[in-house]
Amino acid sequence: MRGQEPRSSSSCAACKFLKRRCTQNCVFAPYFRSEEPKKFAKVHKVFGASNVTKILNEVPEEQRQDTVNSLVYEAEARLSDPVYGCIGAIASLQGKMVQLQHDLAIARARLARYAAKPSPVLAFDDHLNMVPFTNLPAVCDGLDENLNQNSLRFEHGGFIHGFSQVQFP
Repeated sequence: MRGQEPRSSSSCAACKFLKRRCTQNCVFAPYFRSEEPKKFAKVHKVFGASNVTKILNEVPEEQRQDTVNSLVYEAEARLSDPVYGCIGAIASLQGKMVQLQHDLAIARARLARYAAKPSPVLAFDDHLNMVPFTNLPAVCDGLDENLNQNSLRFEHGGFIHGFSQVQFP
């Protein structure tokens, strides 16, 4: 466990930040090493040193590293989103999960519908739905009327698209 590693002779990040002497029984030293000064600065800005001390003293020693990691994550979330903090990140992820579950349900329903159709060869109609080639003449009704020797024009959603033939030299 990281909290059990021997300390170097330098002060921990918390004691450096608080400008005090780091003692052998410093509660911050195993979790806020001197190489990570920003880590404690963020936690201190959100929770305060005395509150972090109280939290760490109330938690069993084997759970302190997880507690510090949680405090650091919550502090970073609160600093990046002062209103919602980590709850905003959780809500955003839950919203994405609901949307993905919805999309998955739609995909499964479409797959079940298409699997139930016995058509081996499929095409797409104007609305990008798959249709069997046997129904394709009904989808393309009137297309040959718009076809002439020099251009193809068709109407889709109120827009007229024109494609002209280009002669190559």
